[in-house]
Amino acid sequence: MAVHTYRELKPNAEAEAIYRRWLAQLNEDFTRQTSPDRRSEIVRDELYQMFLGRAHGGRVRGSLTTELASNVLAESFDPRNATLEPEYYGYVNAEEYAVRKPLIWFWQMFDRSPLGLNHWLGFRFRCMLGRHIFRHLGKHVKIFHNVEFTYGYNLTIEDYCTIHKNVMLDDRGELILHEGTSVSDYANIYSHTHDINQQADVTNKRTELGPRARVTYHATVLAGANVGEDAMLGAMALATKPVPASTVSVGIPAKAKRRKNQPGATDLYKD
Repeated sequence: MAVHTYRELKPNAEAEAIYRRWLAQLNEDFTRQTSPDRRSEIVRDELYQMFLGRAHGGRVRGSLTTELASNVLAESFDPRNATLEPEYYGYVNAEEYAVRKPLIWFWQMFDRSPLGLNHWLGFRFRCMLGRHIFRHLGKHVKIFHNVEFTYGYNLTIEDYCTIHKNVMLDDRGELILHEGTSVSDYANIYSHTHDINQQADVTNKRTELGPRARVTYHATVLAGANVGEDAMLGAMALATKPVPASTVSVGIPAKAKRRKNQPGATDLYKD
């Protein structure tokens, strides 16, 4: 069986140098500036240049109706003028989230810009921000575009994990992706549940994947349904209870259908 690995791709030398300088400057700014207001100003200024091609020149004042749409867009670059879903949750740690919110907004806006489809830059940009947002982000992690998470401060991603596009990582409880875990496109991983009778009654749980687990395309892991070491959850499957280590589980609800022949031989299952 052929083993497929990622090719090493790079932009041209001049572009790479510019990208690296930009990322280094942002990382330095976010490390030095930890107040929500100052981080918001940095993000606002960067988004102005990314989307409008010009520096922020102070508060925009419009008088003509034709200018209002442009002014709404301009004001929305400032994270302080945006409201994100987790801010509405009654049990959010407001102080922890406030420090991260400007960076989460920057992440989301980056992914909605043309830059978000530049994989080489995108991998590095998201990991740079992730180290300021997540509880822990390991080495050699790849995060593709349009990955969403809840708070960030309850999310741990260990070394050599890969998270593909349009994945939902719900860390309202606690979410841990152990070393070498891969989550494929459009998968959903949850760490909270709602009571079936009282929707406002929420139970947070710890959900863990791996090490070296695979959650494949469009699969869903419900809160507390841990995916074991070297286990694989098949496409479209729904894990309602823990997935045993070194097994392949499929279906709704997911059931273990076979045991993998070579536990730990993850090269055969690399994305």
